[in-house]
Amino acid sequence: MSKTTTRPAVRKPEAENGGAAPGAGRPTLEVIGLRKSFGTLEVLKNVSLAVEKSEMVFVLGRSGSGKSTMLRCCNRLEEPDAGEILLEGQPITGSGVNLDKVRRRIGMVFQGFNLYPHLDARRNITLALRKVLKQSRDEADTRAAAALTRVGLADKAGNYPSQLSGGQQQRVAIARAIALEPAVMLFDEPTSALDPELVGDVLGVMRELKEDGMTMLVVSHEMAFAREAADRVVFMADGHIVEQGPPEDLFTNPQHESTRAFLSRYSYGP
Repeated sequence: MSKTTTRPAVRKPEAENGGAAPGAGRPTLEVIGLRKSFGTLEVLKNVSLAVEKSEMVFVLGRSGSGKSTMLRCCNRLEEPDAGEILLEGQPITGSGVNLDKVRRRIGMVFQGFNLYPHLDARRNITLALRKVLKQSRDEADTRAAAALTRVGLADKAGNYPSQLSGGQQQRVAIARAIALEPAVMLFDEPTSALDPELVGDVLGVMRELKEDGMTMLVVSHEMAFAREAADRVVFMADGHIVEQGPPEDLFTNPQHESTRAFLSRYSYGP
């Protein structure tokens, strides 16, 4: 039996004309009846999930459970076969959707850093600001400086990726995403490619983003961080969400056998 949790109240932004803003009262991100197959392999089987404004939701599960595919569907890097995805109450699936606008509102940080090796940290960030938001060089440089300061790398603006540690590169990737001021951030195993001593810096940035009110959907095996920082933990198995709830409940009293088996490997099982 799935567990549920009381979600934090949604702050309703005011429209410029004084009326209700589009999507007011709705979760920031909604996944409804999502299905995705690769050939004959059905990876997502009628998955539904809502992420409220300023909520950090962690998604756990074994490799192959569908976690990353769900994330990639959320910003249309993978096309769902069926179902719907809503961002701030507006559908972003189907034909006719402007993917540039969608991805501007949905930031994504990958396992690999995906930085341009021939550009320094500042220009890795300003490239999208200038091409997508059409900002001037000065505007883009100002926003890039603010983003780098936010991730603790103000002094690395002129460094190229090869001059940065893995953790610093990942923080530049986070800065690049947040510089676009997204409505939600997706993290797909953001620390799995890092040496253990570098993981803490990236998690520290994610913790600060949460404290600043960023809405976040995170796929990760950082169990201690999930237990400490997440508002809700979702467990996936075989293309389904089988259980979800507050971290302390799910880690100490999991209800589904697959959740118990998974957590026992990490010494978090009952």
